Amino acid sequence: MITDNDLTTRDWLAIERTKLANERTFLAYFRTFIVFLGSGITILKLEFLTELKTFGALLTAISPLILLIGIFRLLKTKRVIKKHYKL
Repeated sequence: MITDNDLTTRDWLAIERTKLANERTFLAYFRTFIVFLGSGITILKLEFLTELKTFGALLTAISPLILLIGIFRLLKTKRVIKKHYKL
């Protein structure tokens, strides 16, 4: 394992970049969740899209799963970073 004494400025910056990349990945999952949820609700509410009601329901049902996957990956990666670098 790497301790505080072993890390140089370059190493600290690499760790920070990894943390920021992890957060950006979560935000991508969150944006996808919002788009799926919004699209699903819109399809369900608009009357001229009645033939797509099943697709709207599917999008609405999948959206929370996408958010949960994003949260799980965010927390898992944070744990791995903290464990590996003992931060």
